[in-house]
Amino acid sequence: MVQQNVSNSRALKDAFSRFNQASDQLADSYRILEDRVGQLTGELALERSRRFFRESDNEQTIRRFEGLLDALPAAVIVLDGDGYVQQCNRAAIELVGEPLLSLLWRDIVVRAFESTVPGDDVPLKDGRIVNIATRPVGDVPGQIILLTDVTEARAMQAMLNRHQRLSAMGEMVASIAHQIRTPLASGLLYASHLKRDDLDQGRRARYAEQILSRLKHLERLVDEMLVFARGGNFSADRVRLAMLMDELQQMMLPLLEDGMCELEIVNSADVHISGHYEALSAVLQNLVSNAIQACEHDDESGDNRHAGGKVKVESRNLTDKTVDIYITDNGHGISEKIQQRIFEPFFTTKAQGTGLGLAVVQAIVNAHDGAIWIEASSTSNQSGTTFVVRLPLLKENVDK
Repeated sequence: MVQQNVSNSRALKDAFSRFNQASDQLADSYRILEDRVGQLTGELALERSRRFFRESDNEQTIRRFEGLLDALPAAVIVLDGDGYVQQCNRAAIELVGEPLLSLLWRDIVVRAFESTVPGDDVPLKDGRIVNIATRPVGDVPGQIILLTDVTEARAMQAMLNRHQRLSAMGEMVASIAHQIRTPLASGLLYASHLKRDDLDQGRRARYAEQILSRLKHLERLVDEMLVFARGGNFSADRVRLAMLMDELQQMMLPLLEDGMCELEIVNSADVHISGHYEALSAVLQNLVSNAIQACEHDDESGDNRHAGGKVKVESRNLTDKTVDIYITDNGHGISEKIQQRIFEPFFTTKAQGTGLGLAVVQAIVNAHDGAIWIEASSTSNQSGTTFVVRLPLLKENVDK
């Protein structure tokens, strides 16, 4: 019995010992858990603090961005991927009016703009002119639209263009005598024939018709000067090159009657040019008239006119888009130094020249999106000069 009690006491003691060990382990685990909870609580508090500062920084950044947006003089509108207005500044509201936010941009265009046709400069319904530029937002879908009121800038540009045209008109007026010399000389020649007593009725009628034709040509030249002064551009008509060449032959006859110079016109291109007939005719007449004058040579007798002058007008280098017209003479040639200045306004080597003839020629060619230059001689000792006029073909020639 005593032995059994001792055994029970020992078992109870062992049980208490195991319980104390378990309690100590549980206390240690609780302390570890408590430390971990404290650590996590600290990390959570730190993260909350960081998030607070991040949100505060983001809010300050957004406010700073909105402040800068409003301070911009140009109107800025930000669209999302579906074309709705997400943001806009004060300038945008003042320019196109409210409401803007959350509206479709295309609906705003219909409401505020006079024209919905895409373009850089678009008129508003109140008459102002707005320049529109678009940029992608970045990696996210959407667009940034920049609107700039260019009404005053365009008005100033139009005024400047008008002054430039008037200035050019002044130069052209000074060169009218140079431009109309050939048709006037031709008209005077036919008018002098009318005084002859031996003219039959048919020839008299033909001469009268030629005079009327030259007067109409002069009238068209003056009208073209006025068109240039008002708009600065030449109308794009359908000009047949063969007809232009044929008329050139007729218009040059008065300058060739003394037989001192020979004119040959070769046209192998049956094409149409996009341009203004009278203006292009004036260009060729001017160049051929200069070429005929360049064929004047001084001789020992002091007479600067003698037979042997040759001028050739030829169409060459026909491409899908352009044609070149060569005007070549066998005259005294043009020095390289003078070639560099020959198209300058008021530059002339002639005693009675205005210095505007070739300047006007170049202006007309440029207005037709063409080009003019002096072709270099193939040999250094070769006399004479070659002008080349390159003109664009009518689109129907290109499409063939």
